[in-house]
Amino acid sequence: MFRKGLIIVVCGPSGVGKGTLLSEVLDSSENMRFSVSATTRAPREGEIEGVDYFFKTHAEFEKMINDDELVEWVKYVDNYYGTPGKPIEASISSGTDIVLDIEVEGAQHIKKKYPDSVLIFIFPPSLEELKKRIEKRGTENVGEIEKRLIRAKVELSYVKKYDYVVINDDKGEAINEIKSIILSEKLKVERNSDLIEKFN
Repeated sequence: MFRKGLIIVVCGPSGVGKGTLLSEVLDSSENMRFSVSATTRAPREGEIEGVDYFFKTHAEFEKMINDDELVEWVKYVDNYYGTPGKPIEASISSGTDIVLDIEVEGAQHIKKKYPDSVLIFIFPPSLEELKKRIEKRGTENVGEIEKRLIRAKVELSYVKKYDYVVINDDKGEAINEIKSIILSEKLKVERNSDLIEKFN
């Protein structure tokens, strides 16, 4: 029985630890890949073109918008972020699950376009802890940190629109919770496919 790939959308404020959690989940999961977003922000130390992001100029990104190459895009803290559509279609049609780490507005666009997608929101233990994590990262100045915290409050207001919420207080527990959610959703899809096949 063929199962289409699952689209897993993971969101949460900057500094909440999405990247660390998803790296662990992807490393220990079979038949799953990461959706590489496009962005106009500058690469951070250690980030690799085509692995972490497709780094674009503003002109290049706007051309992708005009050419309808993105399934969602948003402008966030003076930079564009977006998801190329072709890799998503290729993954789900081949039965490979795909994980998206995107902004909250983008997640709602994905859910509208792909109603079976699974939305997971990563919640910080507190705003104070979130601020400490951003400061520890050392990649933003005071003004940028303040912008991210203001933005975080807006993002947290979207939490009711998600299928699941995971609090990233303990990294190991959060990773296990995300894995359990994905496994549960995959089993649900397989059960539904079995039922459809049985009655056809």
